Amino acid sequence: MQKIIPNKLQKGDKIMVVAPARGLKLIGQDCRKIATERFKAMGLEVVFAPNTKDENWDMFGSWNAKDRADDVMYAFKDKSVKAIFTVIGGFNSNQIIELLDYDVIKQNPKIICGFSDITSLLNAINAKTGLEVYYGPHYSSIGMQKGCEYTLNYLQKILFSDEAVALEPAMEWSDDLWFIDQEKREFIKNEGYWNIQDGEAEGTIVGGNLCTFILLLGTTYRPQFKPNTILFIEDDGSAGNPVEFDRQLQALCYQEDFKNVKGLVIGRFQKSSEMSREQLEFIIKSKPELRNIPVLANVDFGHATPIITIPLGGTATIKNGKIVLKK
Repeated sequence: MQKIIPNKLQKGDKIMVVAPARGLKLIGQDCRKIATERFKAMGLEVVFAPNTKDENWDMFGSWNAKDRADDVMYAFKDKSVKAIFTVIGGFNSNQIIELLDYDVIKQNPKIICGFSDITSLLNAINAKTGLEVYYGPHYSSIGMQKGCEYTLNYLQKILFSDEAVALEPAMEWSDDLWFIDQEKREFIKNEGYWNIQDGEAEGTIVGGNLCTFILLLGTTYRPQFKPNTILFIEDDGSAGNPVEFDRQLQALCYQEDFKNVKGLVIGRFQKSSEMSREQLEFIIKSKPELRNIPVLANVDFGHATPIITIPLGGTATIKNGKIVLKK
């Protein structure tokens, strides 16, 4: 399948916010105001898909799959929209992937960005169309008042420019309930990347949230691990604890095409995961499928903040414990 790279953003462009999983009602007014103002400061107009409303709400904090899928298609069909951002993650974006018209998406390529549960949607689009998609901040993520500069910097580097981007570790990170209290924040000094296994590799980026990516195994919505794949994975909270992470990573290793994975990049674990570097190194060393490939961890993406924006379907280079992303 031919790779499709969407046009980069320019000042004056319109972006549309959609909710493939949980809805806008979860996002406080202060967060919305900050996010919208931040996008406007980038020169972008923010609009919302028709079903992205406060009154749309069910017992799971979401609503019916058809309306959610219709919003995604509405955004792709709207010629005036140049990028799509998800409101937030959740748990059920995999419900809508069979309801999408991938031919229409392929004919109307544009940026789509989100993370966590949105892994299902992003990878389905990439697998079915060849469109490069972006594992990066939600609309709600941009509403973080403090500690968002790194996230904004890499978002703009990836979505506004065709230049290769050399990643540098953030100076500090946080894993607090910022969305509940924007003032009560705890920032932790970053120790940098964990170079678990040294080496060099270059290839196509595949991945996202590990426990969500696993949901796509055995389906046509999971991108193939083509020759020279670089796998980017992260997991959140309890799903990222050593036992769960180990067994889910092993499930990926059992895939017939995993032999094509030539590099592994792991995002920062949340504090509640209680994953130490020693435990992670034990997990990596225990898997023969990972021998002789570079493995970097504690990289700035995942459910702690700040985060980079990763072009799934783009290219990554790993060398001397450093990462360069190319669109």
